[in-house]
Amino acid sequence: MTDPKTHVRIGIIGGTGLADRLLVEMVATSIPEKDLDTPFGKPSGPIVAGTFGGAPVAILQRHGEGHLLNPAHVPYRANVFALKKLGCTHIVASGATGSLREDIAPGDLVLCDQIIDRTRNREKTFYENAAVHVEFADPCCPVMRQWLMKAADSIDGTRVHRAGTYVCMEGPAFSTRAESEMYRQWGADVVGMTALPEARLVREAEMAYALIALPTDYDCWRPRKEEASSNSLLEEIISNLNRATQASIALIKAALSDVSPLASQPSPAHDALKLAIWSDKSKIDPAQIERLRVLWRRHFE
Repeated sequence: MTDPKTHVRIGIIGGTGLADRLLVEMVATSIPEKDLDTPFGKPSGPIVAGTFGGAPVAILQRHGEGHLLNPAHVPYRANVFALKKLGCTHIVASGATGSLREDIAPGDLVLCDQIIDRTRNREKTFYENAAVHVEFADPCCPVMRQWLMKAADSIDGTRVHRAGTYVCMEGPAFSTRAESEMYRQWGADVVGMTALPEARLVREAEMAYALIALPTDYDCWRPRKEEASSNSLLEEIISNLNRATQASIALIKAALSDVSPLASQPSPAHDALKLAIWSDKSKIDPAQIERLRVLWRRHFE
């Protein structure tokens, strides 16, 4: 098993637009992992492994090739399991969001630190045949957030918010105005559809997780100009997404130029299962231990 204390490999889960552009930039050093399988089926698409900015990375398109998977149908367990199987120790995830705050403008970036779960009907754990309770008070790794904050200081022309609460709704329809206002009252800063169960599964797999939100619009809480047509609004959202995507690529590239902070300071997530397996280990079906050995085998040795 890859030891995060001596080796760092970054898994990048790209949302709308980001994964495609990163793949184009690293194609010369990439090796597609086309036939990867997991106990939870196949991941969203081929995972491309290689180097980027001198760091070993594995890039996955969350919504699959051609963006065919809506947020509720993303195979989150297969995606996370596959990245763990490839030896990833840290995950950088991105996703388009709506802004719930006037001061978080479309095209900005938000380094999220908290998540509110509003999803339904999604598989939320790997451990269906054991009682496993990971700590999740801080879903986004503080070590990775500091690493990204430092990288943010080196990029120009983009406002990067150092913290933010992401409310993850089920979708695929967007919020009602009442829901959008409710999320604001809850203290949420951005709203999206993909951070969960992804972040929770990454924690169960003992990998560190960082979430970069890409605001594309002000959701529906903020009144729009009456003269704005649906086409012009869509064009505006696409333009904002393109700006935020380019900014997030610049941020990730800057961060990947120096991963030594991640190698020198282990994330709390890397020992997430140490005290989390409440079941009597001697009573857990050996077949289940073996089935999930990529995730938890070291805790049975």
